Parts: sequence; structure tokens; C-alpha cells
Amino acid sequence: MADFQEPKPHSKKPENYRYEIQHSLNQLPARHRALGEVYEWVESCVLAVVCILLLFTCLARTATVSGPSMMPTLQNGDQLLLLQAGYHQPQHGDIIVIDRTQSDEPPIIKRVIGCAGDEIDIDFSSHEVWRNGKLLKEDYINEPTALSYDVTFPVTVPDGAVFVLGDNRNHSMDSRAGEIGMVDLRRVMGKAIFRFIPLDQFGPTE
Repeated sequence: MADFQEPKPHSKKPENYRYEIQHSLNQLPARHRALGEVYEWVESCVLAVVCILLLFTCLARTATVSGPSMMPTLQNGDQLLLLQAGYHQPQHGDIIVIDRTQSDEPPIIKRVIGCAGDEIDIDFSSHEVWRNGKLLKEDYINEPTALSYDVTFPVTVPDGAVFVLGDNRNHSMDSRAGEIGMVDLRRVMGKAIFRFIPLDQFGPTE
């Protein structure tokens, strides 16, 4: 007659067995939340990079001031943000960057003094600049306007162009010289709207 043995009882699980199972299950949503937060953070970074690229490709660009021609308003080495998109009609007082690739020269930065139709006159003996018969009050210049080039005044700004001067009048090559002359609007790269370097001068340009 075959012997039968009683089945051995199952080994007893540790008292904390069910707690560990429940604890592991509770951790799953936390892991999912953490992964979701990482994904959202990466997505935000990618979106920010795309927006910055679009900004500097379509709407704005940066420029670095080279030379002393815009002192004291701007210093050599200042880094600026230029407005490009929608900027088609420079106004009196705007600081603009002008492309000179047609003459294999680097860009220059100047202030708009005359727009289409304006008559500009400069009296180099009295250091006065006149626009349409009105004496300009130029608090932004570094020195009185004493330097003349080969352009004879008065001049009238033609359509599609602007007349520009540097704020450092005696150390600036600008519309007083035939080499620069009236600036075609198609050569205007943008308007300087913000200075971000140096940090102690951080803020809008004037």
C-alpha cells in the first residue's frame, strides 16, 4: 500500500511582504510623474531654443559696436539687439546699423538725422546742424560738429534714403562724406533697440 505524505505547508511570507508589494505599486505613479516632468522640461527647452532661433533669424539680430564714432551713446565693444522685422521707415533719432558689403566694408552704426524730403544744413564754423530750417538740439553728441568732408551743404534727402551722422561728430565717417553719402533704406540692417553687453549698461539704447 502506497504511503502518502501530508503536503508541507507553504512557507510563511515575511510580515512586510504585502507592504512591499503595495509600496512598489505606489512608486509607479511617482516614476511616471518624474518622467513626465523631465519630458515637459526638455520640451520647454526645445521650444525656447526654437523661439530664440526664430527671433534672431526673422525678427531681430545682434551687432557689436566697432570704433568710437557713436560715443558717448555707445562704446566700442557694446553688443546690441537690432530690430529687423517690420522696420522699414527709420525715424529721426533712430540708431541704425548699415550694411556695406557692396564696398567690401564692415557694417557701420549711425544716428538718423534726415529722412526723405528733409533739407539738412551744417554750419561747421558755428558747429550747428539744421533740419528744414530748424536748429537741432543734440544733447547726445560728444563734441560740437566741426569736421567736414567733401559733401557740400545744404542737401536734400532723396526718397528711399536717410542722412546719418555719428554722435562722436569729429571721429565719424558718415553722410558728410561722399563715401557714405545718403544711405539707401535697403542697406539698413535694423534699428538698435537694446544693449545687453556690458552688463552695467544693460538696457534700451537711446
